Amino acid sequence: MKPVRKAVFPVAGLGTRFLPATKAMPKEMLPIVDKPLIQYAVEEAAAAGITLMIFITGRSKRSIADHFDRAPELEAELAAKGKFELLEVVRNISPETETYVYIRQPEPLGLGHAVLCAEAVVGDEPFAVILADDLIDAEQSAIGQLVDARSARGGGNVLAVEDVPSVETEKYGIVSSDPIDSRTSRVSHIVEKPKPDQAPSTLAVVGRYVLEPKIFEHLRSIQRGAGGEIQLTDAIAGMLSSEATFAYRYQGRRFDCGSKEGFLAATLHFARKSGYAV
Repeated sequence: MKPVRKAVFPVAGLGTRFLPATKAMPKEMLPIVDKPLIQYAVEEAAAAGITLMIFITGRSKRSIADHFDRAPELEAELAAKGKFELLEVVRNISPETETYVYIRQPEPLGLGHAVLCAEAVVGDEPFAVILADDLIDAEQSAIGQLVDARSARGGGNVLAVEDVPSVETEKYGIVSSDPIDSRTSRVSHIVEKPKPDQAPSTLAVVGRYVLEPKIFEHLRSIQRGAGGEIQLTDAIAGMLSSEATFAYRYQGRRFDCGSKEGFLAATLHFARKSGYAV
């Protein structure tokens, strides 16, 4: 069984819910206290042993690449002024053990299309998908929990899930599944954003996936789904009869930083965690 060493970060979205702040700044670069959302996501991947970070970008996203690039002038100035703690912070943004790849998504055709854009780099290896909007504070890296769950089952797709109020099923991919243990179940059905009266359960997929490379075959062949986009959920549904797919109830607290309320809650949470009086 091949290990999970690559992660895909879909970051091509426009972030319209945060306008005007995101007019010139990618939403993934919005800071939670003093660290941008995308850095939390990359650190989570690195903590799980992932070493190749693949960003699916769009126009006006250059600041993401700049953030993870070295900044010799800044480092030299910090060293000259004796600000060695800050120098270490800057240098540790992109450790030398990690590799960063940037791929342009030519059209905004959905999450499934963004993942498909990474095929040439992912190749025939299992990989993670991390949505930076879903910020998860966990004792063990959330994507690392999924990687471990995959190892325990001998491979297959693993989706991070949590229960949501029935009125919110239209915001998520929803699964029905057969329990295996207290945290793991085998997915039997998955549907994208069903209405509450049509949802098979209230078990929602959140922004963490570990996927087998066969997903690319399905992404290439499926028809456009909800919103005229290529839906990752539809590709996963197409794999259920041939590839073991598991839902995993991760341990941790998730903040929906795609919403202003979730972003504010995350900021307060991490500020308090860092010792600030708020």
